[in-house]
Amino acid sequence: MASRVLHLLGSAAPPVVDLVDIVWRAQTDGWTVCVGLTPTAAEWIKGQLSALEGQTGNPVRSTPRKFGEREMWPRADATILAPATLNTVNASALGLTTNFVTGQVAEAIGRRWPLVVMPCVNSEYATHPQFGPSMETLRNAGVRVLFGEGGFQPDPPGEGDRRAYPWALALDAARSLAK
Repeated sequence: MASRVLHLLGSAAPPVVDLVDIVWRAQTDGWTVCVGLTPTAAEWIKGQLSALEGQTGNPVRSTPRKFGEREMWPRADATILAPATLNTVNASALGLTTNFVTGQVAEAIGRRWPLVVMPCVNSEYATHPQFGPSMETLRNAGVRVLFGEGGFQPDPPGEGDRRAYPWALALDAARSLAK
């Protein structure tokens, strides 16, 4: 049986530094993993990029491919956007393809490919007037959004623990969508 393909996209929130472990967990569950990062997230974990490429056998991407360049990744059976910052959630909901990650999300939404989004914002960012409508826009587009009860629950600024980020929920949701 062929392995399922997971596109794991992350933005610059503290849990992104744990991707090596999360990729391993996904691979243990039978996924072939491709990692994509916002430019800031790629900068945050630049010391891990070669390890992630060796681990996945795929290039870690943070920039769009050049005109005429072939696609480097196999097509995803499911995509996870996690951690998703306020900026990435809002840009994704508005269809703003300002970086590789939001471009991948826009394509997944447009093609109706299985997509899980799990934010990572503090409780003050969660009250931003655009955040709620962005979450609703994503849900209405068929995206499995993991926020609030049964998903990521924000902490007050400075009180979050990246190790408590519920990666297992995102991996479980992707597994259920890929069937």
